[in-house]
Amino acid sequence: MPDIQVYVDADACPVKDEAIRVAMRHHLVITLVANQGSRPTRDPMIRYVYVPMGPDAADDWIVEQLTAGDIVVTADIPLASRALELGADVLGPTGKRFTRDSIGMALAMRELKQHLRETGESRGLNPEFTSRDRSQFLAALDEAITRARRTRT
Repeated sequence: MPDIQVYVDADACPVKDEAIRVAMRHHLVITLVANQGSRPTRDPMIRYVYVPMGPDAADDWIVEQLTAGDIVVTADIPLASRALELGADVLGPTGKRFTRDSIGMALAMRELKQHLRETGESRGLNPEFTSRDRSQFLAALDEAITRARRTRT
């Protein structure tokens, strides 16, 4: 059975380096998917995939590659929903785990926030990303890999 794949929705992801470190520690291939370039590497365990500019191009590429038990790192709620439907484990950059039970509320909150931005009732600012968020992400990704390995054996 193939090993777990880790996919990172890399455009504007604040935890790319952390995800790479955790994947390397577990000897897993990690794929960073983006619309724009980042620093390539010769390490065969770190793959960079560049997709054309356009809405959902990175999301679509990730979803096409997924198999049940893979791990996706994204702040994109619709991508998280699509990945969950395929049986992936999905984490946000703050370490928050999206689940089938929580994704409906996350989608609803996204719609509400979008409505508030469109009507001018909200400026749409996201909370500051903290060192605590980074630490929680590191622990959550480690746990997700451990969970995925247990279910694949």
